[in-house]
Formats: sequence, C-alpha cells, structure tokens
Amino acid sequence: MLRSHNCGELRVSDVGCEATLCGWVESKRDHGGAVFIDLRDRYGVTQVVIGPPEADQPAIDFAGRVGAEWVIKAHGSVAHRLEGKVNEKLSTGEIELRCAAVEVLNASVAPPFVPSQPDLPNEDLRLKYRFLDLRRPQMQRSLITRSQIIKEMRDYFAEHDFIDVETPILGRSTPEGARDYLVPSRVHPGQFYALPQSPQLYKQILMVAGFDRYVQVAKCFRDEDLRADRQPEFTQLDLEMSFVDAEDVIAIIDGLVDRVVRKVLGRAIPTPLPRMTFEEAMRRYGSDQPDLRFAMEIVDITEIAKTVEFRVFRATADSGGFVRGIKVAGQAEDFSRRRLDELTEFVKRDFGARGLAWFRVEADGTLWSPTSKNFTAEELSAITAAMNAQPGDLLLFLADSWNVTCRGLAGLRKRLGAELKLYSPDSLHCSWITDFPMFERDEESGQWHAKHHPFTAPLAEDLELLATDPAACRAQAYDLVINGSEAGGGTIRIHDPATQQQVFELLGIDEATARDRFGFLLDALKYGAPPHGGIALGIDRWVMLLAGLENIREVIAFPKTQKATDLMTEAPGNVDADQLNELRLRTVSVKT
Repeated sequence: MLRSHNCGELRVSDVGCEATLCGWVESKRDHGGAVFIDLRDRYGVTQVVIGPPEADQPAIDFAGRVGAEWVIKAHGSVAHRLEGKVNEKLSTGEIELRCAAVEVLNASVAPPFVPSQPDLPNEDLRLKYRFLDLRRPQMQRSLITRSQIIKEMRDYFAEHDFIDVETPILGRSTPEGARDYLVPSRVHPGQFYALPQSPQLYKQILMVAGFDRYVQVAKCFRDEDLRADRQPEFTQLDLEMSFVDAEDVIAIIDGLVDRVVRKVLGRAIPTPLPRMTFEEAMRRYGSDQPDLRFAMEIVDITEIAKTVEFRVFRATADSGGFVRGIKVAGQAEDFSRRRLDELTEFVKRDFGARGLAWFRVEADGTLWSPTSKNFTAEELSAITAAMNAQPGDLLLFLADSWNVTCRGLAGLRKRLGAELKLYSPDSLHCSWITDFPMFERDEESGQWHAKHHPFTAPLAEDLELLATDPAACRAQAYDLVINGSEAGGGTIRIHDPATQQQVFELLGIDEATARDRFGFLLDALKYGAPPHGGIALGIDRWVMLLAGLENIREVIAFPKTQKATDLMTEAPGNVDADQLNELRLRTVSVKT
C-alpha cells in the first residue's frame, strides 16, 4: 500500500519511527521557514511538517503551493510536538510527522466549500458536491454508524437461524397505497415492471416454501411526497417468521434493539420494551407514535364541558365532539399573549382546529384567561382538578372532533416538548404500539382501507367482526416507536384463503382484481401456508434516530432532495429517442 499508517493512528509510542501517510489537505499554514499541513483521511488528522532540518527550501516552497483538498503522500519521522503546541482536540495531537518533502498524488481545483469549514453550506450545494460533503467527519461518522448497525443486525439474525434471501427488484405492480415506480419492458412492449414498495408478497411466499426464518436488508421504492424523514428509495431490515404469533416477533426485535443499542451506542436499554395499545396511545398522546421521553399527557374534559355555559365547549360536547387538553407545567408566566396566538394559528393552520382555548393557573390556584368569565368558579375548579393543575401551569384545550383533537394536541405536544427542552437530546425511548384497527374509513367515499396492508390478520377474538362491525375489528399489528418516530411496523399475516377473500371484499377488491394483482400469493396460500408474521424496520430512520439527527438525508450516502432529484448526477434526466423507441414509448406534454 502507498501508506504505512492512517491519519488517525500515530501516537507518542510511535515517536522515532518512519511512517508514510496519504490523505487530503485539510488546512495549511505557511510560516515561511516551514509549512504545516493538517492531513486528513476518514480515520483522523495528523499534522505534517515540512521544514528544516529534514526539508530544504525548494521542498518547503513546493509544500507551500499545495492547496485545500489536494491529495498528497507524506513520508517522514514521527516526532513530539513542540512544548505548548499539543492539540488536545486530536487523538494524534501529541505528535507530528516531520518530512523532507511531500508528493502530490492529485491536485484539486478550488472547492465550492471545504469539509472542515465550521458553517455548513446550504443543503443543495452539499448534495450537488456530495463527494466533498461526504469527506466531512460528521457525515463519515453517520455512515460508519449505519454500517455498524447493519452489521449487528446481520450478525444477530444469523445467530438466531435466519436465512438471508434476496427478493426481486423487478416485480409485478400491486397498487395498494403509495404509487409504484414503473419500469417499462423492452422485451414485452407496453408492459411494465414495478420496483418493490416492500418484499411483502415475496416473503410470504418464502414462508409457504418452508423458509421459516427469512431476513433481508432490502431496497424499497415509493413514489410519494417527501419530507425530512422520507426518501423515494429507502432501506429496510425485512424479516418474516413461521409458526409464530405477535409475541414471538416482538421478542426477537426486543433482542435486536438491545444488541444494537449496546454494541453501537455503548448503552443499555431495558427489555422487554414497554407496550401500549393503539387506543391508549391515541387517548393519552393523540398519536400512534408518541414521543415518550417526556410526559404532558392529554386529558379529556368532555364530560365537564357538557355542564358549562361556555358556548364553544358546550356545543362541541353536546354535538358528539370532544374537549381535550394538555398541561404545560410551570409555563404560565413564560407564554405571552403573542406566543399563545402563534400556537392558536399553528393548530388552526396545520391541523384544521377551530381555535385554542387556554388558562393560566394563578398563584391562588384559580384559572384565568379572557374566556374565564364564561365559567363559574365551580366549573373552573372541576377543570383544575381534572388537569391536576398547579399554580404556574398553563392549560391548553381543543374543542373539536376526536381526530382533530388528537392531531392538534399531538402536534402541540411535540412542538412544546422540543421548544421547552423537556427531554435530553441524548435520551432514547423505544416502545411498541399494538392492537391497531384493521381498517380506516374514507370520510367522503365510505370505502374501507387497510390500516397497515390487506394481508394483515385480525385478532382471533375479533374475527367475527369482519362481517358485523369492521370498525371495531383490531389487527394483529405492532409498530416499533423510537423517540416519537415510527422505526418499524409489522403484522401477523392472513394465512388462509377464506379470511383473505373476506378482507379483500371489505376493501372493495373484487375477485378478478385480487386474482390480477395477487394471484400468485392466493395460489400459494392454498398449498399449506403456515401461520406467519414479520416486521420491516426502517434502517435509514434507525440510523437517524440513534445518531441523534433530524434529517434522513444525513445518513444516506447519495440521497434525493424533497423533489426526488439527485443534484449530483442530475437524475432524473432525459433519455434519447432511440432508448424510447426500443421501449415503444413516447413522451407527451401535459398541462398541470
């Protein structure tokens, strides 16, 4: 190799030894009589000195012409740094490499930004020059963490007798949620493959085939609107198990969480992980992915609202709506009227709420707000008792439908938890949400939709509800939540054709459509399908959460923007006419 050591390796114990380093010039200081270069690779930084007595003046002058991000090779002797020049911030900060000369392996044009600059450039510039951005130690740490997490996942499942099986990237389009990415076939003109949204159908086929423990680090694709924690192509840790129930799947993932947190973060997390039903999560936190690093639970005061004269509360409660609120402990004096108006606009704009009612708890324990004159002392006292309010607390209420109060209060809770720093950035909370509804109903069309996917099995005790009360039917479904974000979701699958057909009928999927989309799975279920279930864990999101980051693009080497473009390669792009002709395709302009 061109180098004998990496740039993070040399220590005081190496003083007096010869060493050869290769790397990028992070910074250079030309003192006239000597040149000091901070040489960087992914392992660290070492100071290289080109000066007397090792180097003559031409070598020093040559080193002075070296620029930022040039790739150089330096051979010399490891020496102590001069007294008072030790850099405590570097693992190599006690030594330097004294060289007679440096060899330029490749020069660099002036970069649009340098990886070592303290202030990050805008994200578009970083993505355009991703090869420079990836030289930043922060980015390299994220990708190293990602590699370590995937390694621990693979090792863990190998130790538990899982078989790693790759499933196809080119498959059949089975629309069932997000839009598919379609790939035209040259061999079969007019027909298309679809990139997989998940390996769901294939892994069920593997269970029918007798591979009772399957696992895969799988690439998945969804053509959907993007955000900070979503990408059009993403990576899942996908697994399936036969002859299991939900408890078995949850237990195996509890063990995985323990291992990854312990091995990668060097921390301990109590297992089994805590659990909460979907109903409880919505009632207490308004979300099926609650951030449990802090309290601030939702309290329902609808019954009290039915007795008050305040028109907003009373009319909502009498019409079947809900009045629910949260307590912001000790913040009554810190929230100005302007800030409360901002929160009101927030819940109206983002969650469709009609407004936000609030009270300050005074020093004597009474409630005050511009609307408190509409309540009797007894009514205010009942609200205080229900909220367990103390002097100095701030109470926030929404009066609306169940869904709006859930969304609005969950949004308020999330925002205030971050703004008020109610949890440590280093804290980690993992939990399970279970017993989801099987179906959701479209408010406009009245059509049922699968809460997870159409192959999810109902709870055994709710099986009869498929025919009598689908809204009350609960699924054998379970989601892993880390710090208020869904980090994985799974279900026990339907393994008998009769139940699968009943679910299809509820979802409005007729026999012909089911046969066209899922015929191969339905056929497989007829040939001795075992009870089975599994889960998919979002690796990108795991890395983001465990690394304490807020943007999923920080843990993917070559991500897309929020408009699903790759600024570095300029994808998507046009293709030439010959390619389109081979595929029997043509493009048309469509007015939007």
